[in-house]
Amino acid sequence: MLAYYIRHDLLWLDEAFDVAWAGRENWLICQDSAVLGFVSLSRDSKALYIRELHVVEASRGQGIGTWALGQVFSRACQESHPALRLTVFEDNPAQALYLRLGLQQVGRDACFLRMERRCAR
Repeated sequence: MLAYYIRHDLLWLDEAFDVAWAGRENWLICQDSAVLGFVSLSRDSKALYIRELHVVEASRGQGIGTWALGQVFSRACQESHPALRLTVFEDNPAQALYLRLGLQQVGRDACFLRMERRCAR
Protein backbone atom coordinates (compact mmCIF):
# COMPACT_ATOMS: atom_id res chain seq x y z
CA MET A 1 0.00 0.00 0.00
CA LEU A 2 2.87 2.34 0.64
CA ALA A 3 3.52 2.62 -3.11
CA TYR A 4 -0.03 3.93 -3.62
CA TYR A 5 0.37 6.46 -0.81
CA ILE A 6 3.63 7.70 -2.32
CA ARG A 7 2.23 7.82 -5.87
CA HIS A 8 -0.79 9.85 -4.71
CA ASP A 9 1.25 12.06 -2.38
CA LEU A 10 -0.60 10.88 0.74
CA LEU A 11 0.83 10.73 4.22
CA TRP A 12 1.12 7.27 5.80
CA LEU A 13 1.01 7.20 9.60
CA ASP A 14 1.93 3.91 11.28
CA GLU A 15 0.30 5.04 14.52
CA ALA A 16 -3.03 5.77 12.83
CA PHE A 17 -2.95 2.39 11.10
CA ASP A 18 -2.21 0.63 14.40
CA VAL A 19 -5.11 2.37 16.17
CA ALA A 20 -7.54 1.55 13.35
CA TRP A 21 -6.30 -2.04 13.11
CA ALA A 22 -6.93 -2.66 16.81
CA GLY A 23 -10.62 -1.75 16.41
CA ARG A 24 -11.26 -4.07 13.47
CA GLU A 25 -11.97 -7.73 12.91
CA ASN A 26 -8.89 -9.15 11.19
CA TRP A 27 -8.57 -12.52 9.47
CA LEU A 28 -5.64 -14.32 7.88
CA ILE A 29 -6.25 -16.02 4.54
CA CYS A 30 -4.48 -19.38 4.77
CA GLN A 31 -4.06 -22.55 2.77
CA ASP A 32 -2.70 -25.37 4.92
CA SER A 33 0.09 -23.66 6.89
CA ALA A 34 0.77 -20.94 4.28
CA VAL A 35 -0.49 -17.41 4.91
CA LEU A 36 -1.75 -16.06 1.58
CA GLY A 37 -3.10 -12.71 2.75
CA PHE A 38 -5.44 -11.03 5.17
CA VAL A 39 -8.71 -9.15 5.35
CA SER A 40 -9.65 -6.46 7.86
CA LEU A 41 -13.32 -5.64 8.48
CA SER A 42 -15.48 -3.11 10.26
CA ARG A 43 -19.23 -2.72 10.36
CA ASP A 44 -22.03 -0.35 11.14
CA SER A 45 -25.77 -0.32 10.45
CA LYS A 46 -25.18 0.63 6.80
CA ALA A 47 -22.69 -2.05 5.74
CA LEU A 48 -19.89 -4.49 6.36
CA TYR A 49 -16.72 -2.72 5.24
CA ILE A 50 -13.54 -4.22 3.86
CA ARG A 51 -10.89 -1.88 5.24
CA GLU A 52 -7.92 -3.91 4.02
CA LEU A 53 -7.67 -6.87 1.67
CA HIS A 54 -4.23 -8.06 0.74
CA VAL A 55 -3.10 -11.18 -1.09
CA VAL A 56 0.64 -11.89 -1.18
CA GLU A 57 2.08 -11.23 -4.61
CA ALA A 58 3.08 -14.85 -5.24
CA SER A 59 -0.54 -15.95 -4.69
CA ARG A 60 -2.31 -13.37 -6.85
CA GLY A 61 -4.24 -14.53 -9.90
CA GLN A 62 -5.12 -17.88 -8.30
CA GLY A 63 -8.66 -17.12 -7.13
CA ILE A 64 -7.77 -16.24 -3.56
CA GLY A 65 -9.16 -12.70 -3.75
CA THR A 66 -12.31 -14.04 -5.39
CA TRP A 67 -12.72 -16.60 -2.62
CA ALA A 68 -12.09 -14.05 0.14
CA LEU A 69 -14.53 -11.52 -1.31
CA GLY A 70 -17.15 -14.23 -1.66
CA GLN A 71 -16.71 -15.21 1.99
CA VAL A 72 -16.95 -11.62 3.18
CA PHE A 73 -20.00 -10.88 1.01
CA SER A 74 -21.75 -14.00 2.34
CA ARG A 75 -20.97 -12.86 5.86
CA ALA A 76 -22.34 -9.37 5.19
CA CYS A 77 -25.64 -10.82 4.01
CA GLN A 78 -25.82 -13.45 6.78
CA GLU A 79 -25.35 -10.68 9.35
CA SER A 80 -28.21 -8.78 7.65
CA HIS A 81 -26.08 -5.84 6.54
CA PRO A 82 -27.59 -3.94 3.61
CA ALA A 83 -24.29 -4.00 1.69
CA LEU A 84 -20.62 -4.83 1.47
CA ARG A 85 -18.50 -1.71 0.93
CA LEU A 86 -14.88 -0.92 0.24
CA THR A 87 -12.65 1.87 -0.98
CA VAL A 88 -9.92 1.27 -3.56
CA PHE A 89 -7.26 3.46 -5.13
CA GLU A 90 -8.43 4.51 -8.60
CA ASP A 91 -5.31 2.99 -10.17
CA ASN A 92 -5.40 -0.30 -8.26
CA PRO A 93 -5.95 -3.20 -10.69
CA ALA A 94 -7.99 -4.99 -8.01
CA GLN A 95 -10.96 -2.81 -8.96
CA ALA A 96 -11.45 -5.08 -12.02
CA LEU A 97 -11.92 -8.00 -9.64
CA TYR A 98 -14.38 -6.02 -7.54
CA LEU A 99 -16.43 -5.09 -10.61
CA ARG A 100 -16.40 -8.69 -11.83
CA LEU A 101 -17.76 -9.82 -8.45
CA GLY A 102 -20.66 -7.40 -8.52
CA LEU A 103 -19.39 -4.38 -6.62
CA GLN A 104 -20.36 -1.12 -8.26
CA GLN A 105 -18.75 2.27 -8.05
CA VAL A 106 -20.97 4.49 -5.94
CA GLY A 107 -18.67 7.44 -5.40
CA ARG A 108 -15.27 8.97 -5.81
CA ASP A 109 -13.05 10.86 -3.37
CA ALA A 110 -9.78 12.33 -4.66
CA CYS A 111 -7.78 9.25 -5.74
CA PHE A 112 -10.23 6.69 -4.30
CA LEU A 113 -13.28 4.88 -5.66
CA ARG A 114 -16.05 3.93 -3.26
CA MET A 115 -17.63 0.60 -4.20
CA GLU A 116 -20.45 -1.53 -2.85
CA ARG A 117 -22.50 -4.63 -3.48
CA ARG A 118 -25.99 -4.74 -2.03
CA CYS A 119 -27.32 -7.79 -0.21
CA ALA A 120 -30.64 -9.15 -1.41
CA ARG A 121 -33.48 -8.52 1.01
